Amino acid sequence: MPNHADHSNYSAGLSKSEVLESVLLSYEALSSDTSNWVANLANCSSLVWHAYHSLGIKVNWAGFYVLNKEVEGELILGPFHGKVACQTIKIGKGVCGAAAQTKETQLVANVHEFPGHIACDGDTNSEIVVPLVKDNVTFGVLDIDCLELNGFDATDREYLEKLAQLIIHSCTW
Repeated sequence: MPNHADHSNYSAGLSKSEVLESVLLSYEALSSDTSNWVANLANCSSLVWHAYHSLGIKVNWAGFYVLNKEVEGELILGPFHGKVACQTIKIGKGVCGAAAQTKETQLVANVHEFPGHIACDGDTNSEIVVPLVKDNVTFGVLDIDCLELNGFDATDREYLEKLAQLIIHSCTW
């Protein structure tokens, strides 16, 4: 059995699809030991961060906002990799809030053109946010920011939506 940290090592020369498929497999292996959402999202943040960096994609933030059980209509910062982030986001506000409200992935080529974008890091230029939805209830969002414009595409959407399904069914919320 490999060390847990080995899951975040990606071989050089793999395609984006191959790396993201590896993220799915690694997440499944790591989450098989626990259903605790904090542990699973922490490991998932690391997997995603290292995956994109192995591809040379300049991701500057990868992590989660989860439903704030203390304040209705709000997401609160969860596990992540990157710079310090906004602690809360109102559902319906910004890219994360839009994904949480619509229950649809937000693939934003240029965040500066997104109405109401919340700039936790002013260096971010593109973003993808995938909602974590089960039984029509949003439990949180997977948020990935990139320093480049057009940092994400349909391949990212496909694999990250698969990852979101693994997350939502592997965690006790």
